[in-house]
Amino acid sequence: MEKTPMRRTKIITTLGPATDSREVIGRMVSAGVDIFRLNMTHAKEEWVREVVPMIRDASAERERSVAVLVDLQGPSIRTGDLDQPLELHEGGTVELVTGNAVSEDKASIFVNYGGLVDDLDVGDLVLVDNGVIQLRVTSKPDGERLKCEVLTPGVIGSRRHINLPGVRVRLPGLTEADMSCASLAAEVGVDFVALSFVREAVHIDQLRELLGSEGSRAQVVAKIEDQEAMRNLDEIIVASDAVMVARGDLGIEVHVEELPLVQRRIVRNCIKLGKRVIVATHMLESMIENPLPTRAEVSDVANAVYEQADAVMLSGETSVGAHPVKCVEILNSIAARNELGGAGFASHADIKSHKQKTVKAAVGLADSIPGCVIVVFTKRGLMADYVANLRPESALVYAFTPDEQVIRYLCLSRGVTAFLSPMSGSPEAIVEGALDELKGRGLVDSGDSVVVLSDVLGEEFAQDSIHLKRIE
Repeated sequence: MEKTPMRRTKIITTLGPATDSREVIGRMVSAGVDIFRLNMTHAKEEWVREVVPMIRDASAERERSVAVLVDLQGPSIRTGDLDQPLELHEGGTVELVTGNAVSEDKASIFVNYGGLVDDLDVGDLVLVDNGVIQLRVTSKPDGERLKCEVLTPGVIGSRRHINLPGVRVRLPGLTEADMSCASLAAEVGVDFVALSFVREAVHIDQLRELLGSEGSRAQVVAKIEDQEAMRNLDEIIVASDAVMVARGDLGIEVHVEELPLVQRRIVRNCIKLGKRVIVATHMLESMIENPLPTRAEVSDVANAVYEQADAVMLSGETSVGAHPVKCVEILNSIAARNELGGAGFASHADIKSHKQKTVKAAVGLADSIPGCVIVVFTKRGLMADYVANLRPESALVYAFTPDEQVIRYLCLSRGVTAFLSPMSGSPEAIVEGALDELKGRGLVDSGDSVVVLSDVLGEEFAQDSIHLKRIE
């Protein structure tokens, strides 16, 4: 029996009004979603409590493990509420006010960040609404007002996001709203929590400590969205379980021609340091309205696949788009087809420990045998992640663990498909049970070669072990 190639690159999709029904969630699971993202910028507590059980039920009904990621809004700088949109003309002026300042200028906008005047200097840029409107600071009348020249015209509405490229701001790592949402995430038992606008490693430490105090084992994802995060990139990667290349705000913070280089740097550093990495934003943006992606979007997704990112993510395409299930199907087909095109150009993780050296030997052995697969037995997912870090060129990876949440963690690990195993009985019985499971699912056939990698098969296994077996 010919086996269907397994897609290695994982798919994350955002739930929203277009997709938050049992029927559509089920169809998306069947189409290939590995992780569902809940965006707390827009989500309400009651909705989260309703949709997480829907995801768990859809996963169980289809016997396919799917994880849940809660994405915290993070500390953001936004304009205030306006009675009506404000039209700005090129060369005109606008005043940004904070605190309790009162402006007599009709062209004035309240900003929710009290440190704005102190943090900015004359000549600095202020980008509003994803950079559509650009302002330059011309003067600082007092501690609560900034005079700005309008560089690009446009219309500003209420609560528009503000970017301050290259400016070190003094916002907290976690807002009160973030802490409340993190507690909710812990309560409903999500698998990943992402923090927006991470600027240094201590922000990740604070979130991890908060989740731990709530009894959550959720893994922490750092969203890289500004220049300060790029300056502290490696320490943020080390502190996190995974990193998201959040190209929306990041693409505003850096020059547009630099964004592909920044993306490649983040992906490579994550692989080198042995952490999961997600490429996000505008992957299939045109499919919010259209049934097919542009050629440029297809190439963009393929580029992330060639870079060997662990996952690619959809946002508005599936939360509010007209073709959410089709988006997943197309993302699945682009990834699967382009993975067949070669091993890509990613680096591999640094090899330091004895265990990592053992894993490298196992991956090398499996890749040298045509059609070979790697079977990993792991309690916490570490051994499976070590395999993923080395980006096997041809061998597929199947992990077995007694912990259902570890299975869902591995939904983010490139090339790893995980299954539940009680890991009870003799080592031989555990291995045979796993191979029977794979054979029953059509993932291996009689005569196939399997590299078995483990350090947890039994009490007598004090050292790592590698076994080469042939399926009977």
